[in-house]
Amino acid sequence: MQNFTTDFTVEQSPEQVFTAITDVRAWWSGNIEGATDQLGAEFTYRYEQVHYSKQRISELTPGRRVVWQVLDAYLDFTDDPQEWVGSEIIFEVTPEADRTAVRFSHVGLTPEVECYDKCSAAWGFYINGSLRRLLTTGEGAPNPTDDHASSAAS
Repeated sequence: MQNFTTDFTVEQSPEQVFTAITDVRAWWSGNIEGATDQLGAEFTYRYEQVHYSKQRISELTPGRRVVWQVLDAYLDFTDDPQEWVGSEIIFEVTPEADRTAVRFSHVGLTPEVECYDKCSAAWGFYINGSLRRLLTTGEGAPNPTDDHASSAAS
């Protein structure tokens, strides 16, 4: 199975990248409750009545890796609204000379699941758009500005 994966490279240090990743509210839209930067912490994400998920931070290696386990989920646009439950969201940070590579994977988000198209488009927007912008400009862009991006983000 092919899990959704995307990556990019920036000029910021691994420590700066790690700090940005764990500042989830700066790059992911919706209502986020709970700590997003502590090992073992649990936080929830909610976007209107469309998407809810609860994550536990199961790995937090400064400057290197962040892993979230999805404990609970509700996606109102799928036949199985709990498709994300049991999946893992992984951020890998790798120094490359004077740059830093960021690799994002949602393990369990595969083409075989119903939300793959919408969810992978949304992750592409948040990771390659908002998170990358946070790193390169100091300000994320977590809220899509057009209708297509809004539907993809949900």
